[in-house]
Amino acid sequence: MSIRRTTTTRRFALAVAVTAAFALGLTGCGDDGGAEPRSESTPEPSAPASSPTAEDKGEQQVDTVAGENVDPNARLAEARGLDGLTLVINQVKRDSGGFVTVQGVIKNEGAQSANTTAWAGSESALLAANPNSVAGATLVDKVGKKRYYILRDTESRCLCTTGIPPLLAGKTTSVFMQFPAPPAGSTEVDFTLPTFATTSLKISG
Repeated sequence: MSIRRTTTTRRFALAVAVTAAFALGLTGCGDDGGAEPRSESTPEPSAPASSPTAEDKGEQQVDTVAGENVDPNARLAEARGLDGLTLVINQVKRDSGGFVTVQGVIKNEGAQSANTTAWAGSESALLAANPNSVAGATLVDKVGKKRYYILRDTESRCLCTTGIPPLLAGKTTSVFMQFPAPPAGSTEVDFTLPTFATTSLKISG
């Protein structure tokens, strides 16, 4: 897997173990259970104390993953949102672990700051654990007639970008989202993020 590890990606391998639990029929939307608990590494007893992080200080910190091989100039798809927002998809990749990673950039081409809270969706548990995130994104395999939701752990923390502050006019923010992978024969899915139009994506890998 070519994705650079962050605090979120420590949960990838275990979350994938229950990907089938998130594949629902198009008419069966709702809460989807969770993945296996993430593993926690034990710090070395002699390790020096680290400096306080933004989270320790109560500050909001964007949790994002940038793929090492993502071409920022690639425009696989584009979806228009409200108030001058545009989502450009740079990569849609099937991983050997059994999930699909979608990466892109949201641009605010409007004249005013854009609120990001709606992107987390309306699922109460997921929304509570992932405010100001892209946890509300979904994939739909029209051939298999299944909808796929963002992967999350047993505490409903998503495998996606979180902690996104209001997007100022003229600014951009990189986002990633991970979903259970559709069957190998399904190479095209419909992608939806709340407040943005639905767009068709082709899966590579």
